[in-house]
Amino acid sequence: MLPRHLPGFLATAAVSLSLVVGLGASAFAEGGKTDPVRVRGTIISFADKALTVKTREGDTANVTLAPNWKLSGVASADVASIKPGDFVGIASLPTESGGDGALEVVIFPPAMKGTGEGSRPWDLKPNSTMTNATVADAVTGVDGRTVTVSYRGGEKKIAIPEGTPVVTFAPATEADLKPGTAVFIIAEKALDGRITADRIVVGTNGVVPPM
Repeated sequence: MLPRHLPGFLATAAVSLSLVVGLGASAFAEGGKTDPVRVRGTIISFADKALTVKTREGDTANVTLAPNWKLSGVASADVASIKPGDFVGIASLPTESGGDGALEVVIFPPAMKGTGEGSRPWDLKPNSTMTNATVADAVTGVDGRTVTVSYRGGEKKIAIPEGTPVVTFAPATEADLKPGTAVFIIAEKALDGRITADRIVVGTNGVVPPM
């Protein structure tokens, strides 16, 4: 069932939306072993638990939605509001001057603190990583905000330049799955090519999922 109000949505999201951390364990399905894939693009059509997406690579992906699939939206957030103790997910690239530069930031609601904690390879851009961690400190400088984030087994300093997309999660409904709307999907692709997903992040109110 889709969330009817924000508190209930956040409680569900803490369990069901680990997709933003880049996880997706392999599984076995009727068509053979599956591998996790990330689908980024815009909706072509949605009907009868079938979603057709024009991917960022220019291909067409036909995604079958699993029973009890979950949906969430994204809302714009303010980088200036990031403070010590917040739990964030930051996709970043190494910089020539040292440290990392953010490509996008997701501010997790309190109910999702600890989701997918750690730093791992990410495919937003070549050589990018996704770090889900707690903000240890946040300093504003002439080039934007720099945060030091800590997670079990590591720590990173990440600069967040002005203009970096910053979002948090928000409620969404099936009515938001309209042609032309941006989506981000963690799915499983079987050996026969079938793609199945049990969770979708959709752009709402003009905000595009930056993951």
